Amino acid sequence: MSSRTLKPIFQRGGSRRQEILDQAVEMLASRRGGTQGDKMHFCMTNLGMDDTEYLECLNRASNGGLVRSALWN
Repeated sequence: MSSRTLKPIFQRGGSRRQEILDQAVEMLASRRGGTQGDKMHFCMTNLGMDDTEYLECLNRASNGGLVRSALWN
């Protein structure tokens, strides 16, 4: 296993962090790439997302469905 890290410009607070978050939304919305648990692990481990960033991306990927289901249940 290689020890790859994100460049500082893509890490939290970096000037190009939003690009990583936008790509994560596309990955979460796609049917490819394994289970939702695998995608969550990738985002949090490899992309350095915290819970809030992950949930925001997941909500955007579901077109707001995550928030709607939380509000109605």
